[in-house]
Amino acid sequence: MAIVASDWAQLSPINSSAPVTVASAATIAPTGFLTVLTGNVAVVTITPPVLHTHMLALQFAGTAGITGATGNILTTTASVAGQVMLLVFNPTTQKYVPVG
Repeated sequence: MAIVASDWAQLSPINSSAPVTVASAATIAPTGFLTVLTGNVAVVTITPPVLHTHMLALQFAGTAGITGATGNILTTTASVAGQVMLLVFNPTTQKYVPVG
């Protein structure tokens, strides 16, 4: 199934929109490829912006955050403040898989 052009434009890593900054929370809802998270609350659930395979980049600003495996993130992964964490969404399992 082909990706809808509007979905590609929204989630493409080469789009011209600025990253969105949101407060780190147990559940986040990214709207584009790169989301900057402030704070240090563990992210355990990500509301997918689209329901097909896609990749998101999360950057924890200032204080390191941790993704937990209790929601729709497959494995627990510690982040490093300032670095980007990539996650791939698997529509079959409805889970995000950290890259690396």
